Amino acid sequence: QVQLQESGPGLVKPSQTLSLTCTVSGGSISSNYYTWSWIRQPPGKELEWIGVISSDGSTHYSPSLKSRTSISRDTSKNQFSLQLTSVTPDDTAVYFCAAKSLGSSSYDVFGQGTQVTVSP
Repeated sequence: QVQLQESGPGLVKPSQTLSLTCTVSGGSISSNYYTWSWIRQPPGKELEWIGVISSDGSTHYSPSLKSRTSISRDTSKNQFSLQLTSVTPDDTAVYFCAAKSLGSSSYDVFGQGTQVTVSP
């Protein structure tokens, strides 16, 4: 069973870059069985999809965040990462990494989530 664990700073200053890493265990990020996503939930709001990286390294991003988002992977460490540039307090949220198996309409696995606060 795949397990995911987010890591990264819990506090980021405005205008800086938010960087998070998701460590995958129980499966390979190079496997074509899953795609790997970042999702966030701002306080009092619904889940918001940020973007995805596939087993071949291709990426797709939310149009509203695309200009500030980059998702990459390190296959040697079995990790994938999120970078969100020029953050504002509106980027304050719980950030989740998630895995979805091919053909599935819902996510199979979520990490526990990590709180990121954007504040001076």
